Parts: sequence; C-alpha cells; structure tokens
Amino acid sequence: MVKITIKKWIKNILLYGFLLLLVVITLIPFYLITVNATHSSFEIVTQLNLLPGKYLMENYRKLQSYVNIWSGFFNSLLISVVFMAGSGYFGALVAFGFEKYQFKGKKFLYALLLASMMIPSQVSMIGFYRLGLKLGLVNKLITFMIPFFAPGVSSVSTIFFLRGMISQGVSTSLLEAARMEGCSEFGIFNRIVFPCIMPGVATMCIFNFVNSWNNYIGPLIMITDTKKYTMPILISLVKGIYLTNYGAMYLAVGISILVVVVVYLFCSKYIIDGLTMGAEK
Repeated sequence: MVKITIKKWIKNILLYGFLLLLVVITLIPFYLITVNATHSSFEIVTQLNLLPGKYLMENYRKLQSYVNIWSGFFNSLLISVVFMAGSGYFGALVAFGFEKYQFKGKKFLYALLLASMMIPSQVSMIGFYRLGLKLGLVNKLITFMIPFFAPGVSSVSTIFFLRGMISQGVSTSLLEAARMEGCSEFGIFNRIVFPCIMPGVATMCIFNFVNSWNNYIGPLIMITDTKKYTMPILISLVKGIYLTNYGAMYLAVGISILVVVVVYLFCSKYIIDGLTMGAEK
C-alpha cells in the first residue's frame, strides 16, 4: 500500500512538473516581448534582457510620433467585436437551417460550403476586391464586420462546428413540441436552440474574434485611409519605419497581443465547455 502511494506521488510530481515546464515555455515569448518593450534598441541587440528597463515611455513616444497605434487598436477592436457577434449568431442560424430543415439542394450547398474552407483566402482576394469595389465597400471598416462577406473561413467553420452541436444537443421532438405550442421558427431558434448551444457559440466567437483581430491581408488591400488602418497594418509600418528601434516594435506587438491574451484568459471556460459539450452528451 505504501509503495503504491509513493509511486502515485512520484507520478503526480513528474506530471505536474512537466505541465509546469510547458506553462513556462508558453509564457517565455510573452515575457520577453513585455521586457524588451522597456529597453532601448542597443540593449535589445547587444544583450539578453530578463528584467524590465527604463525606456518604456521613450519607446511609446517614438511609436506615437509615427503611427497612431490607438487608432488602429480601436479600429481592430470595433471590427473584431462586431464580426464576432455577427458570425456567432448568423453562423448558428445557418447551422440550424442545415441541420433541422429539409430543402432541395441541401447536401450540395453544404458540400459547397465545406469545399470553400479548402480555398485559401489569398486566392479570392482579387474577386473580393472587385466585389467590394462594385458594392462601394472599399476603404470602409464595415466591410470586415459582415460575417459572410469578410475574407476568411471563420464563418464557415462556425457553421460546421455548430451544426454538429445542434445535432447532438437539440432534439427534433423538442422543436416539434414548440411548434405545437405556436412558437414561430425564429422564436424556436432564439428561445430554444440558441441557448442550448451557447457554449459552442461562445467558443467560436472567441476564435472568430482572434481571426478577425489578426486579419492582415484583407484590410491591407481594401483600406487606403491611414486613419482606418488596423493593428496588423500599423505593426508592419512600425517595423518598416523602425528598422533599428526594436523597443518601439516590441511595444507595438505587446499592445496588439494584449487583447488576445485578455480574451483567452476571461473566456477560457467557454472554450473548454464548448469543446467538451459534445463528449458530455
């Protein structure tokens, strides 16, 4: 009995030690970015900095003198929040239609939808730009807030993920009972289906937020007004301007990843719940 207890104790120590090592390895890049943002370019190039320096405000002033980083921050935040909410709701609505309704061409349309996931967004950029030009959506932030117009496959992946969740978590008999009580189709979706799959919707909303926040090539092609630039574009401009000022570059990168880190920290519970919901069913 004592031997079994000792073996279990040693096994737990090794397991938690390995997990702690993974945590440290994961956090090292974020820590180095934060520390280097407080040092001068000379210090960053000539030595390994493990402790914070005293050049944070100087790096910030130099950064702001060339690019308005907070303008890009709020542009990206606005686009990402609206896109996240729209893709979550409408993705769930389309997934509900594909899963619980029968109509002609359903299998073909769904196969076509899934096939679009295999096409890189860069391939469709020319057509995307021409379509935006005809619709008058060039140089407008609203272009990247529309879930089914913005480039990328995040909305398609949302539909695919939530359709499987609706299949497992929402019974057809429950929907039929709601119809017998006189509930409309949109009422069924908003009052029954959407709350049931909320963990999955929250999970995909987080992923869509990060995808939208990191979108670089789309805004680069569609937006020419510097006041409407997003964070990825401004960071690339900082890198181009400050070829030797690494402190300002690290500070810009740190500001950009701050939102993503906060989103994952506060929403990790929803990610876990959404990914394990199907297994619990």
